[in-house]
Amino acid sequence: MSATLQLAKELISRSSVTPEDDGCQPLMEERLAKVGFHNEVMQFEDVRNLWSRRGKEGPLFVFAGHTDVVPTGAESAWKYPPFEPTVDGDLLYGRGAADMKGSLAAFVVAVERFVDKHPNHKGSIALLITADEEGEAINGTTKVVDALVARDEKIDMCLVGEPSSTKVVGDTIKNGRRGSMMAYLTVKGIQGHVAYPHLARNPIHQMAPALADLASEVWDNGNDFFPPTSFQVANINGGTGASNVIPGTVELMCSFRYCTESTPESLQARMKEILDQHGLEYDVKFDVKGLPFLTDRGPLVEAAVEAVREVMDFETELSTAGGTSDGRFIAPTGAQVVELGPINATIHQVNECVSVEGLDKLTDMYEKMLEKLLA
Repeated sequence: MSATLQLAKELISRSSVTPEDDGCQPLMEERLAKVGFHNEVMQFEDVRNLWSRRGKEGPLFVFAGHTDVVPTGAESAWKYPPFEPTVDGDLLYGRGAADMKGSLAAFVVAVERFVDKHPNHKGSIALLITADEEGEAINGTTKVVDALVARDEKIDMCLVGEPSSTKVVGDTIKNGRRGSMMAYLTVKGIQGHVAYPHLARNPIHQMAPALADLASEVWDNGNDFFPPTSFQVANINGGTGASNVIPGTVELMCSFRYCTESTPESLQARMKEILDQHGLEYDVKFDVKGLPFLTDRGPLVEAAVEAVREVMDFETELSTAGGTSDGRFIAPTGAQVVELGPINATIHQVNECVSVEGLDKLTDMYEKMLEKLLA
């Protein structure tokens, strides 16, 4: 059993359903302390975060990840118990195997091997580990980054271990992410009896043409790095449950995934403009979940691309597709940020699993990146 597989199994066996850590971070701290890392626990509300650093000089290279996992769903639907890590052929099964305890294990083992070979390496290495990525993401990475900024501790380069790969480990590196913004819309009407519609005003009927315009709106055309901004309705709720009542309101939860061609302010203004054109009476609240970021070709991206080439013998693809990650909290500080991790095919699913060989390859890639940047 490789060192990465052994540690991954130890981490998966801890039922760290968000926002619980369940002993994952202390396990990592013990390993890191043995190779010269200073461990600092940053507790915010009910969330445990770890900032572990080796060295005091720049540049500062950070591995960022999370120990919390999503709930398992019905455990009876799993091939193997979700918190009893099981190897079947080349696959390691367990909740968090791909998202992202496999990456955490690869972080630690890669660092151990690198420090053993280069005890006097350049710059500094750190791990930023949270237990609040799968949940509200309020008391995790964002709070740690705020604390680091407040004391002038600057991250220069960051590798997030999110599962970025699609078919083979290393085939995709995320060098940016779209922004995310929610819109909570309430369209107001007048409640009444369905038999007397002239005495009521149906907000669902009023909202429908405006929703069609919102859904067909071309918000921007994207650019060389990002697809066009998208608008999607995630939830819609209207009615009292009775068959003879025109509702007084209809509520919509809408999601924007936007590129650098748009801003939260421009999207908000255009959404309100469309609603106003239809003469709706409404309330809308916006919640910006994350700003878009892009790390162009440079030392970090090149190190990641070369590491994949040397370990896997193919050329990786740079991509900004997908959802958000904690990279959205780190990139605004000026840090270069990339995401490189396992295959994402089974994340958040029943029977989540990851390739054992892939984890070992990932460990090699991480070590090679350290070699290229800090040796």
